[in-house]
Amino acid sequence: HKIAAAVETFKALIDYALATEEVTPLVSRPALNAGMLLVVDDNVGNRDVLSSMLERQGHTVVTAENGQRALDLLRAQTFDLVLLDILMPELDGFEVLRQLRASDTLRHVPVIVISALDDLDDVARCIELGAEDYLSKPFDRVLLRARIGASLERKRLRDQELAYLKQVDRLTYAASAVETDTFEPDSLVDMAARTDSLGQLARVFVHMAHEVYAREARLKHERFAVTINEAQKAESVAAITDTDYFQALRQKVQRHP
Repeated sequence: HKIAAAVETFKALIDYALATEEVTPLVSRPALNAGMLLVVDDNVGNRDVLSSMLERQGHTVVTAENGQRALDLLRAQTFDLVLLDILMPELDGFEVLRQLRASDTLRHVPVIVISALDDLDDVARCIELGAEDYLSKPFDRVLLRARIGASLERKRLRDQELAYLKQVDRLTYAASAVETDTFEPDSLVDMAARTDSLGQLARVFVHMAHEVYAREARLKHERFAVTINEAQKAESVAAITDTDYFQALRQKVQRHP
């Protein structure tokens, strides 16, 4: 909920800033949050205009002329955002959205649909299939810029959250490794270097793990010492009981119970 609230605040700030700026610097200002974008449109003119505008804003842009080419590119490299047309040959935008949603590796790639279709049913269908946003052609450049910035910020926050959860998983795995005596203290060096609460937790965990191993080493040493002591006692007893004198005494006791 905090992440969602932060995103909405960020989006509102972008909308306000862009609504109050002068028109002239639009083509030269760097993007607030530049990313790797995929523009998918069967019309070469539309692709060129959109990609040129986005590149001037600081984004890196790759283009695809149809849905199948777009899916091939998405499987081959990483993109931060897809700008997707709907009416295309070979594979239309609806099918691209369906395949993205069905893919474990691609389902979280954000998509903004930019299409000449403006029927509410088509818009709803795109959102239901996983699109983050929808703009009708011809699109407003200021609005598109704001939507792209908000979408990239949402992705950045989502990526941070996923990376954080992976670190938590590493810490959980390390706890299990301590129990099975397979923990490697150096495996958490990078996490312990973090300056946030997770880094502090990792440092405490590593310290505790070292203490556990040190205690186990002391216990093993003590058990080994006890074993040696018991063996020495057994040898001493044997040295006495195996003598002829001790055996003779035992025989006397057995004869006179």
